[in-house]
Amino acid sequence: MQLVLHAGAHVTDEDRLLKCLIANQDMLAKRGTRMPYPKEYRKLLRDILHAAAQGTIADHTREVLMDAMGFDEPPERLILSNPGFFGTPKMAASGGAFYTSATRRTQIFREIFERDEIEMFFAICNPATFLPAVMAQTKYDNMNGYLGGTDPTEMRWSDMIERVRDAIPDIPITVWCNEDTPLIWGQILREMAGVDHVVPMEGEYALMREIMTAVGMTRFDAYLKQHPGMTEMQKRRVISAFLDKFADEDAIEEELDLPGWTEELIDELSDLYDEDVYRIGRIPGINLITP
Repeated sequence: MQLVLHAGAHVTDEDRLLKCLIANQDMLAKRGTRMPYPKEYRKLLRDILHAAAQGTIADHTREVLMDAMGFDEPPERLILSNPGFFGTPKMAASGGAFYTSATRRTQIFREIFERDEIEMFFAICNPATFLPAVMAQTKYDNMNGYLGGTDPTEMRWSDMIERVRDAIPDIPITVWCNEDTPLIWGQILREMAGVDHVVPMEGEYALMREIMTAVGMTRFDAYLKQHPGMTEMQKRRVISAFLDKFADEDAIEEELDLPGWTEELIDELSDLYDEDVYRIGRIPGINLITP
């Protein structure tokens, strides 16, 4: 069985990917790809991960999971999605590093699914916007306390990804920037589903509908009808052009009202993020999806 783990990050797609895949479940099931509803596995997997962190993985855990998800026989490709696979929002950046539990949690998945092929999918996000957003989901009211005194300019997504990659090198990792998602949504969906790039998918442009004006979306839909058979790169150029002209500024503008979160710091974090993305793309075994 091929197992796809979509592990976050928090405050990125907020289950949009999973909902879109579920909307295509009949078509994907015919191709051997299944994605259970979250209620069928998230709580159970959380309990299993907690128990395993104490050193206990029960016999037949894989079979228990398959049964809970309603599978008499494992599917060819199984997609499990949860931004909490690597911990709670508190664990997302506390201690001055991103997802310090990611390595151990991934090792647990490898132990449970030792006979299966595992792939990981993970969206990263500019720390300038990610850190305030994820901290808002915790009890912390200041960044210094949340990060344990670490300077946010010292935090790197590449460190987390390298830790996981070094510890479990047989698991390929697909990474993308959350900021690029509207341009690469179709590719993310298809790579996660394991289908060819020409396979039509319901909701391929769902994300655009959230950030484009109604007039722009109407014109975009008309353009697609007039230009069938575009390649992925052609679609991205068209999407980029329409977003440049018809993006809903209110939908995409993020307000960062956090003490100490100055324009200078935001610019510095953004520059460091660009450098970090470049570094991630050079890590062996990493599939970095870019526009």
